Amino acid sequence: MAVLPIFTILSLLFLGVESEYIAYNTSGRIVDGKINVHLVPHSHDDVGWLKTVDQYFAGANNSIRGACVQNVLDSVISALLEDENRKFIYVEMAFFQRWWRQQSPKLKAKVKELVNLGQLEFINGGMCMHDEATPHYVDLIDQTTRGHQFIKNEFGQIPRVGWQIDPFGHSAVQAYLLGAELGFDSLYFARIDYQDRAKRKDDKKLEVVWRGSRSLGSTSQIFSGIFPKHYDPPEGFSFEINDVSSPVQDDVLLFDYNVQERVNDFVAAAVAQANVTRTNHIMWTMGEDFRYQYANSWFRQMDKLIHYVNMDGRVNALYSTPSIYTDAKYAENKSWPLKTDDFFPYADHPNAYWTGYFTSRPAFKGYVRMMSGYYLAARQLEFFKGRSDAGPNTDTMADALAIVQHHDAVSGTERQHVAADYAKQLHLGYVEAEKLVASSLAFLSTKHGSAETVFEQCPFLNLSYCPPSETILSDGKNLVVVVYNPLGWNREEVIRIPVYFDKVLVTDFEGREVESQILPVTDSSLSITNDYVKAYLGKPSGGTNKYWLAFSVSAPPLGFSTYFVSSAKLADIGASSTISLMYTAQGSTNDTIEIGQGSLKLLYSARDGQLTHYVNSRNSVTTAAMQSFSYYYGNDGTDKDPQASGAYVFRPNGTYSIEYEGQVPLTIMRGPLLDEVHQQLNSWLYQITRVYKGKEHAEVEFAIGPIPVDDGIGKEIITQITTSMKTNKTFYTDSNGRDFIKRVRDYRTDWDLDVNQPIAGNYYPINLGIYIQDDTMELSVLVDRSVGGSSIADGQIELMLHRRLLHDDSRGVGEALNETTCFLDQCKGLTIIGKYYLRIDPLGEGAKWRRTVGQEIYSPLLLAFTEEDGNNWMNSHVPVFSGIDPSYSLPASVAIITLQELQNGKILLRLAHLYEIGEEKDLSMMASVELKRLFPEKKISKLTEMSLSANQEREEMEKRRLAWKVEGSSEEEKVVSRGKPVDPTNLVVELAPMEIRTFLIDFEFIQMYHVS
Repeated sequence: MAVLPIFTILSLLFLGVESEYIAYNTSGRIVDGKINVHLVPHSHDDVGWLKTVDQYFAGANNSIRGACVQNVLDSVISALLEDENRKFIYVEMAFFQRWWRQQSPKLKAKVKELVNLGQLEFINGGMCMHDEATPHYVDLIDQTTRGHQFIKNEFGQIPRVGWQIDPFGHSAVQAYLLGAELGFDSLYFARIDYQDRAKRKDDKKLEVVWRGSRSLGSTSQIFSGIFPKHYDPPEGFSFEINDVSSPVQDDVLLFDYNVQERVNDFVAAAVAQANVTRTNHIMWTMGEDFRYQYANSWFRQMDKLIHYVNMDGRVNALYSTPSIYTDAKYAENKSWPLKTDDFFPYADHPNAYWTGYFTSRPAFKGYVRMMSGYYLAARQLEFFKGRSDAGPNTDTMADALAIVQHHDAVSGTERQHVAADYAKQLHLGYVEAEKLVASSLAFLSTKHGSAETVFEQCPFLNLSYCPPSETILSDGKNLVVVVYNPLGWNREEVIRIPVYFDKVLVTDFEGREVESQILPVTDSSLSITNDYVKAYLGKPSGGTNKYWLAFSVSAPPLGFSTYFVSSAKLADIGASSTISLMYTAQGSTNDTIEIGQGSLKLLYSARDGQLTHYVNSRNSVTTAAMQSFSYYYGNDGTDKDPQASGAYVFRPNGTYSIEYEGQVPLTIMRGPLLDEVHQQLNSWLYQITRVYKGKEHAEVEFAIGPIPVDDGIGKEIITQITTSMKTNKTFYTDSNGRDFIKRVRDYRTDWDLDVNQPIAGNYYPINLGIYIQDDTMELSVLVDRSVGGSSIADGQIELMLHRRLLHDDSRGVGEALNETTCFLDQCKGLTIIGKYYLRIDPLGEGAKWRRTVGQEIYSPLLLAFTEEDGNNWMNSHVPVFSGIDPSYSLPASVAIITLQELQNGKILLRLAHLYEIGEEKDLSMMASVELKRLFPEKKISKLTEMSLSANQEREEMEKRRLAWKVEGSSEEEKVVSRGKPVDPTNLVVELAPMEIRTFLIDFEFIQMYHVS
């Protein structure tokens, strides 16, 4: 067989055929009447996953994976400069920014020219390709804005296209908020349920117009394309240096000449894709993870393919980008199928629902959410003081929070050492922001001529560890507590701080005693504190016999109030904090235990320690209610289907109730501010349920871990709240903390679901909350971090709180989700502390609580501590401050989600309407914000409404917006109202339900907020 090619070559030589340089014609453009194959060169570069973000960038730790983003960008730029027709798209600005600052001015000029010519195009443009299930919408906006501002400042460009090709399911918020509201013309992605994809291919519905918001409707829709397979090229057309695809061998003097064969393969693949795609335009995603480290291995082959395919003439091939592809689709003037709601949950196999990651790494998820709320408050305080580029400022925290929104970061699907790196970067950002917050509060509270106060904060307050509140009182000094409120309305809450003494006195800045309550810190809590303070800080927490001091505070909008805590002298004992009455229920009686000092009462059975009833005397809600814990065995993949439960996939293998171990009674603590029920279910599960006198919801704090795995079985811990409500398989979960979406068990709106996993297949991501309702009542549960949840049975809400698994789920991470913490020389499974909040309302009355308390959970009161020097605090300090007009507060339906001074001195302001259309009878209306009263000490000289990421004027964005046609839509579609343009004289901003409006503000004169 080898003889024929030799004779062929000899014949060609005798005929005078020579091997010579071929000038490939790569100038292909769109050709009408043919299938146009848009070749889109790209590299999907994870901002951390198997390696840390910096290891990926520099090419370090290659024993894990040989990936170096520096090489990708160096190589791509060189290849683009060789041929003006070549194109490349780049997505992750965290990497590009790192690369950019290392380049010479000469190369930067060349790259800018490539960008201006459209050869290099920035797509998506955030710092990372964020996850869509587990982040909060404010974080999504912030990380995208940071990337878009970099692109605008360095290149003057505005990304046009969303490129979410790897996240594991896709949210409604992504479509309308992180798509249409950014001014994107289209959105492309790969991962949808395998059943959904199959039907869409059959129906030619892979490309749709997606309306993610019921409230904003067609005003915020986006053209969305789903890839037929994945985000790699068709089989046989991957050309990384070690790939197995056959290259185009077009040298007639060499063996294996295959031009026609490769052209035939190309045409066949193009026709196959065209058969499942509308119009004659198809996109080939020419790349995969960390490709183009040697870019010429790709471009050389694509040059040849374009040249020979176009010579063949059956189809047309061209270098393209998603923007060019989108314009081509739009030019066809077709009508497209309509998509509503979202693309959750995602499964790539009958027993592989990617719903475990909704909860994976719950401690890290909680840390991200805590830092997010802190960053929002820190930027406000930075604005009030005035930004300093020299520091301290919030930039480091902004960068850290941006990269942890990556779809293998906050998702919990990264390797353990990468999770540690993300946490370290967040901590470094916090340290810098903490200095900024302390200096800002000192600046705002210290009168002119007085020495600036040094404030401390307590990031480990959830571990009942707060050195300032403990040591200052121990030294016989008075503790000053400054309480900052980042929300736009006044807040009255009960705060808790740890103290050593049970006899303390709390007063406000006018010297009035503040009602307070002492609660003992439990042995279980002390044990966790000692272990984790030692693990995180490398030192013992110090001291025992500590207490929680709870007291009522009030804080004005975007402002602070000051409180004083002192050790009660013997003469003042009568005026000191009330010590909680503590007793236990001995499980041998049939008595019912009632807790709650206000309208809300929870009833427990003393016999088995279970919640039995929920009673609200104000709104006449009385219903049976039960709360319990269980766990799923994580499937180990040893049955006929080798799919295990892991970081991504939730595949349960049996459910087991967690019962009390032994005769552990309830412990009840009563006091004037709150009641607590303590339940030690076993050695690794402790729960505290709190009912505050002035609140109508229950706060449930849980400590779970170390989850036992000595039996060799991983476990996934759930809690269930069970009522007798008739909910008809229906429940509602939020989309990234924004819109609520209706879910129906074992049902999908877009296809007839084949149910293979009745539990995992009904799990959805929860960032704000979940609720169920029947004809008379609604049960709502709010969360403090991203979790997975569902309603597996009517009348019941289920949340997954923690996971510890012993097997990898074969989705690439190559590591079991078995988190441990090491205490000196001992390591054990991770313990997490978290909270959720529950309330039952008459039908139609739960929305206000969900939205208001949801904001308070996301933006908790910020506490800062210092000591009082003598008794002259009031002479040298301002005890109360509000950054807005003292007589003004924001409407109850509006939140300030961004107030930030940018590096150029402009002020970035974002206002968000918190309600959907029809969600609440009084608050789902147009709302107004008076900017003059929001900035009473400043005069606005210029107000410019911008796109969501503030990289273009809103008016110009709307002019450029593509008007996609939708199948079956009528010209008389319901008109969606939006806030009107802002009158520059009145300066009143209108917000329609679910609308977010973004502004850049110039002030004539920035008056310091410092008060003398």
